Amino acid sequence: MRVVIVGGGKVGYYLAKTLLEHDHNPVIVEINKFICHKLADELDIPVISGDGTTIQMLELAKLGEADILASVTGKDEDNLIACQLAQKRFGIERTVARVNNPKNIRIMKELGVDAPVSSTDNIARLIERELNTNVITQLLSLNGGEVSLIEFNVPSNFEFDGTTLTEFKMPSEAVIVAVYHAGELVIPRGNTKLFVGDRVVILIKDEMINELYETFSLKEEDI
Repeated sequence: MRVVIVGGGKVGYYLAKTLLEHDHNPVIVEINKFICHKLADELDIPVISGDGTTIQMLELAKLGEADILASVTGKDEDNLIACQLAQKRFGIERTVARVNNPKNIRIMKELGVDAPVSSTDNIARLIERELNTNVITQLLSLNGGEVSLIEFNVPSNFEFDGTTLTEFKMPSEAVIVAVYHAGELVIPRGNTKLFVGDRVVILIKDEMINELYETFSLKEEDI
């Protein structure tokens, strides 16, 4: 797979190195000439010296022949521009952008970036998952960590014991996909009832997990 990386700092360097180790073909576009020489010597890959937010430099990097563009500079606006050029001028279907300010994730998605990645946001999610690990089991992470398939036991202090799913209000970005009642798998419907001790499998946006805790009165001592 051919990947054009805009930005040759630490993130770009280690991204290119990892791609090489997995038999991919990275190309780096970096504006700092000194960094370019260092990257070319250490990684032995094509390195373009210039501004990766310009059509000329992206053409020199042969972006039109690439599978993915990853823009990982320290400026969110530059990463957005590079991704938009890749999509609109070069027809690249997959773009990845480093997001230095987590508040910019939503706007980048709205403007067409396929995978905006915030290290700050990812670390916060990781910490939150670690804190919740004794209560909730993560079965699968989807869409770059934005959505999770999780499971947990309905605790003894669940105040809606015996209510149907129609009567029970779930967080807006969460769906119950399976219920294990008395050891048997139940495919949930509107008239399915939830009982204390049931094992519940839920598809949920990670940002809603705290609300799920409140909804089900989940506490570590209940597990």
